[in-house]
Amino acid sequence: MGNQPEKFTPYVRPEDDLPQITIKAVILGILLSAILAGANAYLGLKVGMTVSASIPAAVISMAVLRLFRESNILENNIVQTAASAGESLAAGVIFTLPALILLQYWTDFPFIDTMAIALFGGVLGVLFTIPLRRALIIEQGLKFPEGIATGEVLKAGSEGGKGIKYILWAGLFGGLYKLGQTGFKLFSGSVSGSVTAGRSVFGMGTELSVALLGVGYIVGLNIAVLVFSGGLISWLFGIPIYTALADPEVLKQVTGSATGYTAALEVWSQKIRYMGVGAMVVGGIWALVSLAKPLVDGIKSSWEAVKKVRAGEGIDIPRTEKDAPINYVLWGVIGLAVPIFIVFTQVIDTAHLPVSSGLYWTTMAIGTLFSLVAGFLFSSVAGYMAGLVGSSNNPISGVTIATILATALILLALLGTQLEFGVDTERAGAAAAAAVVVGAMVACAAAIAGDNMQDLKAGQLVGATPYKQQIMQVVGVIASALVIAPILSLLFNAYGMGGVFPREGMNPEEMLSAPQATLMQSVAEGVFAQNLEWTMIIIGCVIAIAIILFDKYLEARGSDFRAPVLAVAVGIYLPLELTVPIFIGGLIAWYAGKRIADRAAREGKDPEEAQELGERRGLLFSSGLITGEALIGIILAIPFALQESTDALRLVPESFVPYADWLGAIAGMLFIVWLYKIVTRK
Repeated sequence: MGNQPEKFTPYVRPEDDLPQITIKAVILGILLSAILAGANAYLGLKVGMTVSASIPAAVISMAVLRLFRESNILENNIVQTAASAGESLAAGVIFTLPALILLQYWTDFPFIDTMAIALFGGVLGVLFTIPLRRALIIEQGLKFPEGIATGEVLKAGSEGGKGIKYILWAGLFGGLYKLGQTGFKLFSGSVSGSVTAGRSVFGMGTELSVALLGVGYIVGLNIAVLVFSGGLISWLFGIPIYTALADPEVLKQVTGSATGYTAALEVWSQKIRYMGVGAMVVGGIWALVSLAKPLVDGIKSSWEAVKKVRAGEGIDIPRTEKDAPINYVLWGVIGLAVPIFIVFTQVIDTAHLPVSSGLYWTTMAIGTLFSLVAGFLFSSVAGYMAGLVGSSNNPISGVTIATILATALILLALLGTQLEFGVDTERAGAAAAAAVVVGAMVACAAAIAGDNMQDLKAGQLVGATPYKQQIMQVVGVIASALVIAPILSLLFNAYGMGGVFPREGMNPEEMLSAPQATLMQSVAEGVFAQNLEWTMIIIGCVIAIAIILFDKYLEARGSDFRAPVLAVAVGIYLPLELTVPIFIGGLIAWYAGKRIADRAAREGKDPEEAQELGERRGLLFSSGLITGEALIGIILAIPFALQESTDALRLVPESFVPYADWLGAIAGMLFIVWLYKIVTRK
């Protein structure tokens, strides 16, 4: 499943040590981390998705630091490293802690508890990525599409010339398209439809997202096909088979009054999606097995370096390969065990979980140990998935569900002897809350790990010093952890979340749906109520095993096409609409490359050199598409929050929707053609 280690020359050579952690970079990184945490907290609670902040942070950093007499590309990279931590930490928090509100365990977001969970979970994520950097970025040679895009944006901004023009034009029109979609409502953000055959419902749709198109181009056809195949497993087979075979009364409970595509979406959300959870559990275990050797080798080499330094022996490690010392990681994780244990006892106290004293303290200790072990395991999985499909498409909620599921099962085994969960709903709610708290700690670590691996990939490309990035990742975590609790409290009291309102008389239409947190609540409660979708989870596990066997068959045949199971698992878990533009982007990368090679051969030129030039243009243009959409997505959070509505900038009435569908589809096609033309131009 791994690739050969990459060999390349970074943009800034190892011997050229430019200033990185400067006062202005630290201040700007802290401010952007806090701002992006707030913006993404709102977006994630409203629509269930966050926007990767690495590229927007890099663009903002370049714009601000140009105002100073002296700045450089590594300084810009340091700023985006700290700033992007705000977005990723916000994702880990909003996908989990609002579930405590939905469980009616919390009535608001207490500052100390919320801040502590975010802070300790985030710092764990940073520590875990230190040994993962070599294993995933160097040994596995994964793509890390948004890391590559960020690195190209930084390099193009430093160089100027044609490279920056590709990014600017793509960013400008990609941003305007996003503004027309999400802000003005002139273009639809997605198109969908369905066909009914008997009782079976076949749904199909696509996001009209130029950012996902760019991600698909960067990851290439192999991964794009696998992600899309996962979506087809859910939508072409899973949903039709379920709707055909399910008991009509049960199906009615799932779909309600919905029909067509909306009904298919409900079936996917409440039933079929759990196949993705099962596939991710098996895929995650397989990824850990595959990563074991490079991870162990990396840790051994780090320990040897520490021993040589202590013995006074000189070691010649290039600046661009210097991580934080591995002993810092070990002592840091051990040191965090105590405050994490204290946080668990503060949030889940004996008043809410009235069991014997010995069982209570045992439960808290096991929760602490599990959060550390699962935090490392799932940080590895999240980092691997980010390398395959990018941070924006990294299903952290799926990783979190697996954590909450495992935690809840452990708690059920531990506490079931003293708590009658089927009878005492209050105690069952407290046990579910305990599972959510452990899940929140792991989710924060995994979210930070996936995002940080993208930052470290960008740093590798531009020639940054890894340990300096790791320091700034901690700075970004601290900044965002301090502001996340007030932001969540403000949003909850302004809108309400997931059907829960802080006071009477609030408008349910303005409520923040908090879809991931609602899913976490249902999983935690489902374990103790013993009504979880185990059949779907097991089917997902079987599918994952079949894909692993298929990939081993491809490996034995020496095939260039491989089938890493997590790429398919991500596709099963994500909405189909997200996988379609990724697939189209991958098709463009393959077909355009083939077209360039054929033309070069006819003209007597070097096909590989021609392909490299085309890929470079496509990479820069794709980076611009991602940049434009991400920037506008974050900026739009401001008027949406002020007006308490995502229709704050709407220019057309609801009746314009059919025309918006056509306009969105046509504009999306134009971007596809434009990307293809940019890549294949002479």
